[in-house]
Amino acid sequence: MSLYPTPTTIRAEVFSRMPDALRRKTRTEWADFNKPGQVVDCFLEGPSFDRAGNLIVTDIPHGRIFSVSAGGEWSQIAEYDGWPNGLKLHKDGRAFITDYKRGIMVLDLASGQIVPLIQTMRSESFKGVNDLHFAASGDLYFTDQGQTGLHDPTGRVYRYGIDGRLTPLVNTIPSPNGLVLDLHERVLFVAVTRANAVWRLPIMPDGAVSKVGVAIQLSGGLSGPDGLALDEEGGLVVAHAGMGVWRFDRMGRPTHFIDPGIAPFVTNIAFKGRRLFMTESESGTILTAELPVAGKTMYGLC
Repeated sequence: MSLYPTPTTIRAEVFSRMPDALRRKTRTEWADFNKPGQVVDCFLEGPSFDRAGNLIVTDIPHGRIFSVSAGGEWSQIAEYDGWPNGLKLHKDGRAFITDYKRGIMVLDLASGQIVPLIQTMRSESFKGVNDLHFAASGDLYFTDQGQTGLHDPTGRVYRYGIDGRLTPLVNTIPSPNGLVLDLHERVLFVAVTRANAVWRLPIMPDGAVSKVGVAIQLSGGLSGPDGLALDEEGGLVVAHAGMGVWRFDRMGRPTHFIDPGIAPFVTNIAFKGRRLFMTESESGTILTAELPVAGKTMYGLC
């Protein structure tokens, strides 16, 4: 029995599919441990729009960054020795990347040059960073997921301040993934994949986190919540990998469900006005759907 009215279902449409010429049907170390027994020709993540309206996406196992034009045409920006996952645009135009293998990287979109920004915490390597989000202040929040889960609830959330300080906020999360701040930037929402939930991390006046709790408890699917986005009304949009995409209002009530149709493994999402763009990792496809509320403008596009 559901406590809420049945959400409105929206059918996603295909925006663009990675061309066959760009797919690599080769075995990779990343796929060996994250998609055992499979040859993964691409795994799309990190959708973010640049100022020209191009959609920038990552391809984790093959260490590639692509630009997809408004017309759905693909071009490669960079390729390097790494596993790029989340990607967000800074207000200065650079792309910041959470690289599972190498830490936080910075990409110059014009030249394709990638340089490391944060590779360790007090000389200790990360477990495997996953996604990131900019606050209006310029502070960067990111998750360190690695292979954590209910068997090993030691995933972390960090804040990298504009003063250069790296601060661990929580270190007891079973698989932290996508994250986004609320409208007033007093709460950080974190997708907790292996717990099939979205956690609420209240940010105290001193910048620390306290009273951490569950904001949304999901069920079903073949994986768990992955990427998150916020809309102008404070609604939370959740990529539920292995099912589809949910929109919840600011009270946490489900209002809409996006049926991906082609395949269920939507990993991450990005707004362009009211239109939502989704990376579907199983088919290597970018999907799109129109939602009733526009996405909140992110810091990187201000």
